[in-house]
Amino acid sequence: MAAQIHNDLKQAREFLLNGDYARSLPVYERLVRQSPGAAVIWYEYGNAAFKCRQMELADRAWNKAVATEPHNAELVGMVGHQFDALRRPEAARACFLQAAAADPRGINPRISLAVNLEKNHRLAEARAAVNECLAIDPKDDQARYFTAVLDRREGQLQQAESRLRDLIASDPSHPFVRYAARYELAQVLDRTDRFDEAMILLKEAKEMVLALADARLLMRGYDQSAESIRRFTAAQPKNILDTWGKFFPLRKRETIPPLAFLGGHPRSGTTLLEQILDAHPGVAAVDESTAFLDVLQPEFHKSNELSSARVNVLRRHYIQALRDALPTDAADKMLIDKNPSPTARLPLWLRVFPELRVLIALRDPRDVVLSCYFQNIPLNSANVNFLTLERLAKHYADLMGIWLAVREWPGFAWIETRYEDIVADLPKEGRRVTEFLGLHWQPEQERFYEKSGSKQLYSPTYQDVTRPVYQRSVARWRAYEKHLAPILPVLEPFCRLWGYG
Repeated sequence: MAAQIHNDLKQAREFLLNGDYARSLPVYERLVRQSPGAAVIWYEYGNAAFKCRQMELADRAWNKAVATEPHNAELVGMVGHQFDALRRPEAARACFLQAAAADPRGINPRISLAVNLEKNHRLAEARAAVNECLAIDPKDDQARYFTAVLDRREGQLQQAESRLRDLIASDPSHPFVRYAARYELAQVLDRTDRFDEAMILLKEAKEMVLALADARLLMRGYDQSAESIRRFTAAQPKNILDTWGKFFPLRKRETIPPLAFLGGHPRSGTTLLEQILDAHPGVAAVDESTAFLDVLQPEFHKSNELSSARVNVLRRHYIQALRDALPTDAADKMLIDKNPSPTARLPLWLRVFPELRVLIALRDPRDVVLSCYFQNIPLNSANVNFLTLERLAKHYADLMGIWLAVREWPGFAWIETRYEDIVADLPKEGRRVTEFLGLHWQPEQERFYEKSGSKQLYSPTYQDVTRPVYQRSVARWRAYEKHLAPILPVLEPFCRLWGYG
């Protein structure tokens, strides 16, 4: 029996590692029956269920893992991170608290708790958690870094700068802290008008990131994918939506809730617009959903030819994935998927959802690129382009070039909205976009920040939408014009097209 369990566990883990989640699930189900006291198997069973989008099963399995070994701080902390991925911040927080209680000298669960609290705008509690870390080890890299983050969030810029300079001078051993401290200090310097020094620190941070991963391999992968998307889009006749509509006519479509996609290039004001719309009582907006990547994109990697029955299955799974990411019931509400990065894959959305309403956020391309350059976000095949201004300009042209092609296709409902127009007159532009969705403007949408400040957001810019709109980010690029000069020719056609002088 022991040998069989060992072999089954090895097989289940291979399935999980290779992304074959559906095949891993029944093996784990058999394993937990055979070894009900093995907490790590319950944990992995939950992971497999999560990947198969069986959220209730994942929840039960992870809770069983914690109940089986409640004093295993490492395991309980890992379950907490899975609840975070499931967009269950309260459950994640409970795990981090339990892990910290189980390990009185543990730094990691307390840092995880502090991060969770900060993202939920509970800054005083986050400060208490990070102070516990410093009491355990005053020299801990992560705790010193996060203390400075809290200083900056509380507006204590001078204190944040002092802490970050001391941290950088100490040459921290933690790889993330080494580059993240420079990103954070660059933010402080930007806020205090020391623009040249901010760019120096950003360059140092990005060189450190480049040294930690095979970024060039990621760039090659991105370039191949971008070229494939460009060729596919260019090859479609302008009436392609009519062709797809005949293949998947209204009579064959299962009914879904009203659905809109909110895209554009990252840092174009998508999060601000999403929060304004989400403040409407008839809207449920999903921030940085993974539904497209998890449900739609893998299917089209298998085949571009799908039956109507299969498309309806995808529609159901996609809608359920959006609902799973929402903290409350979204019945009878319009669903908005805000996710700028996959905007270049918009044809796939339109193939499955011919009724989709599309909102594209625009912003001065020079401000977009500069803002992206300041972001410290996890490295992947898209975000690797954020490591140099040249790659950022290319990424902008790639993504928005696809949009310019797709918007020429008749047969779908779309609107463009400019960040600068929202900042200049929120009720006017907000009303225009809201009415495009078939809804009436509501007064509470102008006070969107009241709702944003009471929930966890998943955009890297979650902090910026917890206060009223402000002018500081408009034409920010002018302070960095000499640094942007080499890429301005790439961006100039887009600036001209959208009226940015």
